[in-house]
Amino acid sequence: MENLLTYIHSITGFSDQSWELLQPALSEKKFKKNDFLLKEGKVCNSLFYINDGYCKSYYEIDGVVKNTGFFFENDIATNISSFGSGQKSEFNIVACEALDVVVFDKEKLFEAAEQAPEIETLGRNCIRLFASKQEEFSTLFKLYTAGERLAYLETKHPRLLQRVPLVQLASFMGVARETLSRIRKRRLL
Repeated sequence: MENLLTYIHSITGFSDQSWELLQPALSEKKFKKNDFLLKEGKVCNSLFYINDGYCKSYYEIDGVVKNTGFFFENDIATNISSFGSGQKSEFNIVACEALDVVVFDKEKLFEAAEQAPEIETLGRNCIRLFASKQEEFSTLFKLYTAGERLAYLETKHPRLLQRVPLVQLASFMGVARETLSRIRKRRLL
């Protein structure tokens, strides 16, 4: 939980009293590779703070996996739309390697937020950061070519290139694995 507290302090002011009030909403959980944190068709009632490991969000169309996001250490993984609205998730979140997370239970988090404005502010800041990341990647895909997307990821998100297998990275970038291989090869020349 120490990493989580450091993360919280990095995004908002947070007192010891608020930390104590937050405790009932938090639980530590470990997932094995390929375990689901969230399944398509289920309501997302949790925020997952990634302590160690990484996971991805994805959906399947006609048996083809479309990766939509990757979440590493000190990231929050969730389906923000399902979490906020109570609607069923349209995608899955799955562990890509052994994963150690701190789970924020939605109901208990909201109860704690009613008692401490700092917890409500924390929730807003987490959602803002999550939305900023989603917008960043949305803009990346709207405005840049595949080669420019790769260059951007190399500069701004090197963990993606270091840890995510090529086939999953290609799916995330919206290109075939072979196309990504050619782009990478051309960049090395």
